[in-house]
Amino acid sequence: MLVPRRTLLGLGAGLAASALTPALRVAVAQPGGPFTLPALPYPFDANEAAIDARTMEIHHGLHHRAYVNGLNAAVADHSRIAAMPLDQILLRFTEMPETIRTAIRNHGGGHANHSMFWLIMGGRGGEPSGELAAAITRDFGGFAQFRERFDRAAMGVFGSGWAFVTVNRHGGLAIVQRPNQDSPLMDGDRVLMGNDVWEHAYYLRYQNRRAEYVRNWWNVLDWARIGERYDAAKAGTLTI
Repeated sequence: MLVPRRTLLGLGAGLAASALTPALRVAVAQPGGPFTLPALPYPFDANEAAIDARTMEIHHGLHHRAYVNGLNAAVADHSRIAAMPLDQILLRFTEMPETIRTAIRNHGGGHANHSMFWLIMGGRGGEPSGELAAAITRDFGGFAQFRERFDRAAMGVFGSGWAFVTVNRHGGLAIVQRPNQDSPLMDGDRVLMGNDVWEHAYYLRYQNRRAEYVRNWWNVLDWARIGERYDAAKAGTLTI
């Protein structure tokens, strides 16, 4: 379903989050550029066990869109870079022109991080199974220990940033922190999953209670999707 051009133009840059109707999840207004805001794979209220619908609406429709717009602006005069897949841009971050490197770090990283973030949620929590569960036991001693270490990483981020689980081609897992919108891809590491601990990810419901948000976030993970990402990493096909 396409949104009429007149409708999109009428929304303007200052579109209120409440105006993001289901149709606009499919085709949200974008300036010209190769990168686009991905549609959520579920309704805004799918993560109510941890994240309220209003926060999802604002976070996806305004914050993430701003990263997409900023990345498109950064590469507008760099056709070679604009033609590259996002993961390759970030993997080759140090090769990017100095004039746009900060924009790629902030906006490219933000686009990649959020695109991953939406995909791993929309589930009902629980625990992983199969090869991913075995890898967690191997690398962390079990799911309870893994969750405890991940939560410590999320709580230990000072200010704004992320806690990530990275995965290598052999299926090895590690927990890392990154500030702001830095992506592990910038260090050559693929991302299995991650939690956004910027205040805009949780403030409407939790205010300064990050620990409560971090605890509840496990209730909306989709372990089937995360397991698919694990398989893709081992096959060499995982991107962002």
